[in-house]
Amino acid sequence: MDISQYLKNKKEAVDSFLESYASSKNNRDGYPKELINAMSYSLLAGGKRIRPILTLASCEAVGRASDSIIPIAASLELIHTYSLIHDDLPSMDNDDFRRNKPTTHIVFGEATAILAGDALLTEAFSIISNSKAEPAVLIDVIRELTHACGPDGMVGGQSVDILLEGKRAEKEDIMYIHTHKTGALINASVRIGAIMAGAAKSQFEPLSLYGENVGLAFQVIDDILDITGTTEELGKPAGSDNVNEKNTYPSVFGIEESRKIAEALISNALKALEGFDGKADPLREIARYIISRRN
Repeated sequence: MDISQYLKNKKEAVDSFLESYASSKNNRDGYPKELINAMSYSLLAGGKRIRPILTLASCEAVGRASDSIIPIAASLELIHTYSLIHDDLPSMDNDDFRRNKPTTHIVFGEATAILAGDALLTEAFSIISNSKAEPAVLIDVIRELTHACGPDGMVGGQSVDILLEGKRAEKEDIMYIHTHKTGALINASVRIGAIMAGAAKSQFEPLSLYGENVGLAFQVIDDILDITGTTEELGKPAGSDNVNEKNTYPSVFGIEESRKIAEALISNALKALEGFDGKADPLREIARYIISRRN
């Protein structure tokens, strides 16, 4: 299959929803305009939309058309954008550029950036709760996201990442940071697609295993690209992990060993899909894309 065209088509579908969402907020009275502008600026700044696309592809792998779950998938991008806004703050990673644009706090100020992130996180759950699906299914989706985003997931991983800055981390620390800070939301994206498709246990478990492996591989490749990529390719300053004394896979394992780890993770992800037919090909190709990407 042509994965480039697949990614393009799905990204356009997600972006169309996000643009409509942002427009609806901008056109309503009663919202603080500076806050809405900051939310829209960050949300519509670009990006690969990998997390929503994984949700759509996972749904399709189970055998259900994904058009009806685009709002659910797009809500993941609100959460991802919130995490990027907060990651970039001076008290966190202190980055001035994201996706080749000044970061939200540079444009709107730190306080508004924090509130824009808070608002996006909250709005994601509003989108989910207003989606057309069985209440029990939406509760399962919300349960997945709260686990992936909170202290058991993204926030917990970010916390350990910050606490260990400038200190030598053990291998298990790196695994914890990466599986929680990045991997948890990526895995949840895959699992949510399966939930929305009504996956049987025999489908859900291998899809979850796929999500675990691609989620960790994604961050290992990110660590490598921070060293080997250019600022133009990354859309943010290259080498920022080293400047911030971050513990990364290359800092602990070296670049070549990190590549081998990422390749093994992708191999595991592909193996997890062996029981699926051609409907899971987008997931397979996304895994291969993750290992070969340059940004």
